[in-house]
Amino acid sequence: PVVFITTDIVNEYYGPRGVRLISFFTVACIGYVFVVIYVVTRLTPADFWLEVNGQDEAGNPFNINYAFTKVYTQGLGIIVGSLLAFLIGQLLDVVVFHRLRRMTGEGKIWLRATGSTLVSQLIDSYVVLFVAFYIFGDWSVRQVVAVGIVNYTYKFVVAVAVTPLLYVAHYAIDRYLGQELSEKMMEDASRNAPAF
Repeated sequence: PVVFITTDIVNEYYGPRGVRLISFFTVACIGYVFVVIYVVTRLTPADFWLEVNGQDEAGNPFNINYAFTKVYTQGLGIIVGSLLAFLIGQLLDVVVFHRLRRMTGEGKIWLRATGSTLVSQLIDSYVVLFVAFYIFGDWSVRQVVAVGIVNYTYKFVVAVAVTPLLYVAHYAIDRYLGQELSEKMMEDASRNAPAF
């Protein structure tokens, strides 16, 4: 939820272009981590590492390479799901934010920011779970829906709870930039938003 609130602040001053830039940069960074983890799980482990970690604390045989690969390759599905969910959620957040801005005008930042976050978080919650644990894992649709409800409820509560931070951020940014520049940036951001 905090990421989406941050997106709304960036969206307010820099518009969809600023959000897209940050979103694609984030996806590139996460994609880099995905590649690193994938390569690491494909490397042949050092013999000494297998030997040192060949037993658990009770002295039972332990396949550390299997455990290492299992843990990290499961994480790859989570990364893919998170990437897709993040990108879809961020782009949807921008669309809903500006649609609500057109309906409400310059006022009611709480409505456009919280409303766009609540919509995008709903999609984000289910995309990540469905991709990571249904497609790449072994969860049933029922499990995805059940966990998604809990995740979304948490995100919903946090999104509403942090809404006052929007006003704090707005105040700090407006004060730093000055009222005239701040208003111009918000106007430009709104004007340059595509009509949906």
